[in-house]
Amino acid sequence: MDSHMIFCAPCLLGVEGLVAEELRTLGCEKVKAENGRVLFEGSEEILVRSNLGSRYAERVLILLGEFTALSFEELFEGVKALPWEAYLSREDQFPVSGSSLSSALHSVPDCQSIIKKAIVERLKQKYHIGWFPETGPLHKIRFRILKNRVSLMIDTSGAGLHKRGYRKNSTEAPIKETLAASLVKLARVRGDGNVIDPFCGSGTLLIEAAMLALNIAPGLGRPFQAENWAESKAELWRREREKAVSMAKPEAPFHAAGYDLDPGAVALTLENARKAGVIAHVTAKVRDVREFAEEGPYGCVICNPPYGERLLDLREAEELYRVMGRLFQPRRGWSYHVITPDEEFEKVFGRPANKRRKLYNGMIKCQYYQYFK
Repeated sequence: MDSHMIFCAPCLLGVEGLVAEELRTLGCEKVKAENGRVLFEGSEEILVRSNLGSRYAERVLILLGEFTALSFEELFEGVKALPWEAYLSREDQFPVSGSSLSSALHSVPDCQSIIKKAIVERLKQKYHIGWFPETGPLHKIRFRILKNRVSLMIDTSGAGLHKRGYRKNSTEAPIKETLAASLVKLARVRGDGNVIDPFCGSGTLLIEAAMLALNIAPGLGRPFQAENWAESKAELWRREREKAVSMAKPEAPFHAAGYDLDPGAVALTLENARKAGVIAHVTAKVRDVREFAEEGPYGCVICNPPYGERLLDLREAEELYRVMGRLFQPRRGWSYHVITPDEEFEKVFGRPANKRRKLYNGMIKCQYYQYFK
């Protein structure tokens, strides 16, 4: 493995700036935000730290190279020219997957096949062998062809970074952990914060808020693909994990309160908070949003309410927004943050947001409405 590498962190559309800011904080170099991904550079130490510490990125990939290809021949030669032997041994498994968008080479299966052949040809020349058993550690090769520009990457994360390890089960319409963490960051949650989610579901927003407030690294409860690589340094992973643990602030006076109509959701929230190690800072109760009352001098409401195309029909969802508009009144020390795909939300809620931001919940285009004045 090279001592200095270029990395690519794919991310949800709309959170590229958060990912870039976070990676700079983690010590990454030459950080550059692009559409749907952030590029950065660093050592193997950065590979480990970015996997353990990134709340908002979807995964960490080593970017081997980029080039333009308009024909399969150009694709083959471009792939073959890259230094695969720096990462792949004679025994390693290297399945290929990827995507192509707005490009001359639009057949993904054909591209997969050609990329695989090109890598094999390169390794044959370097290792002077004609056959690769692929019985060793897994190195997933990912490609992206966008407007004829080919990017070749090796996945270091394995399961997506949103899989923190605390959420084995979830309620019917969960929000992705990386998006939840982004919503929490955009709401400016602090270590002494008081966060409320009146539609808590499986507790993801509350748990991500607590992990941010207590500075708990999101990747501490899970393994990563690169840990299994022959050249991976177990000592480095251990040291970075210990460093991350030492930076946590479990004594922070933070509190998160969740409410839901479903007793099963409340039980799940508490179970997940326990698994995430934040149960001392999270409470959850069965309660209707209509019983919401602002308690205390300050609070931050963050929620992903049920909406028409998902759990309720549109009329019920809009009635809920009206109720929220009556209850979430401007008050000094309080802010309200709502994510929904409903473009009419502000009209039904009863007043325009102080700030709105376009984000994607999976493939669903949403708006994040923020009220803080």
